[in-house]
Amino acid sequence: MFKWFKNKNASKNLLGYLDDNYSQEKLKRKFYFYFLKSVYHSEVMKLKKRYEVGLEKLDSAAAQVATMQVELEALQPQLRVASKQVDDMMVVIEKESLEVAKTEKIVKADEEVANEQAMAAKAIKDECDADLAEALPILESALAALDTLTAQDITVVKSMKSPPAGVKLVMEAICILKGIKADKIPDPTAKKLLGDMRFLQSLHEYDKDNIPPAYMNIIRKQYITNPEFVPEKIRNASTAAEGLCKWVIAMDSYDKVAKVVAPKKIKLNAAEGELKIAMDGLRKKQAALKEVQYNLYFDFKVDLCSKKLDRAEKLLGGLGGEKTRWSQAALQLGKQYVNLTGDILISSGIVAYLGAFTSHYRQVRTRGIPCSDDFSLTTTLGEAVKIRAWNIAGLPSDLFSIDNGIIISRWPLMIDPQGQANKWVKNMEKANSLHVIKLSDSEFVRTLENCVQFGTPGKLSSL
Repeated sequence: MFKWFKNKNASKNLLGYLDDNYSQEKLKRKFYFYFLKSVYHSEVMKLKKRYEVGLEKLDSAAAQVATMQVELEALQPQLRVASKQVDDMMVVIEKESLEVAKTEKIVKADEEVANEQAMAAKAIKDECDADLAEALPILESALAALDTLTAQDITVVKSMKSPPAGVKLVMEAICILKGIKADKIPDPTAKKLLGDMRFLQSLHEYDKDNIPPAYMNIIRKQYITNPEFVPEKIRNASTAAEGLCKWVIAMDSYDKVAKVVAPKKIKLNAAEGELKIAMDGLRKKQAALKEVQYNLYFDFKVDLCSKKLDRAEKLLGGLGGEKTRWSQAALQLGKQYVNLTGDILISSGIVAYLGAFTSHYRQVRTRGIPCSDDFSLTTTLGEAVKIRAWNIAGLPSDLFSIDNGIIISRWPLMIDPQGQANKWVKNMEKANSLHVIKLSDSEFVRTLENCVQFGTPGKLSSL
């Protein structure tokens, strides 16, 4: 309540105080107005856009349903044929499902057999490779020695009129391995062999995996066991003959391993043949399984399309009322956005000036400014969830008390003869360690400083 001052000096002092602080207070209120306007402009626009986005989603869903209807119409010829035999189709689907399960089981069993055969073939191959690895270094060394020989080296050996004994031994062994009868004296067969332009190449391409046992028996009895048939001794007679000697010895070593590996290779070929047959059969069964799965998938696709369309139609039917409500809400928010300047202006005025006035004096409307016909502070600045929390904390639920709760966010001075605000503030700030102080408290200043320093709430009572 306001009172007239009978004392002129008191009136002058009050007017001077008001004059000094008018500009500053006016500036604060102006900033507060712009702040509220900015906040609620963005809030109303956000809500409006949310409803508009929801409407866009509904339109998008309707477009998708239309697309599905087109797809379903494309499938209608097939559906019409299928609809005549629905029961039969269900039997077929059930049968195909059983067939798929059965075929999958067979294919899985065949895959396991094929994998086992593949592993067995690999084990045999690895064993063969391990055995051959023993002879390969010797063979590679002999072939490398052949690579060092030239046509001129062979010509030198060929031109010998009376070849040394070591050279004769080597040439005899080569003639035996090539299935040529060697003439001892003179030896035209060996010379003819050396005269072949492809002599060295023929040694490289020699069929070492299929040497006749009779040839190897002669080589081992008459040459390998001969103490003179040693590369180091042959070198004294001819370096070219040394390389040829190494080749003969390598053929002997390789043949020993090849004879052990040969049965394994036969077994490997048989295993690989069985594996090929198994894989061919597996591929055929996989193709049959794929065909059955495709038929089952087509039936499933038709059924799925129908179910999708049915669900979409139900969804759009259920959201039909929501579309109307959302459209109205978006329209209402658009109107609220237009009137927001006037609403915020009135709200700012209420917060700034009407804290001490009763509800009767608060129902004032400024002419000429666009604002809501049914304007209320609670509707403009209040939040339903927050107001509900206030009510739970003890704030009365009448419109006047809720308006006061909103105003308190700006002016923390409360006239509370019934103690309702006191109870409400204590409940609201209980979790934030509210400090209740009085001017008469001995720790008044210290408590107030701590509240300011640490950001904890404080309530000054009994003013």
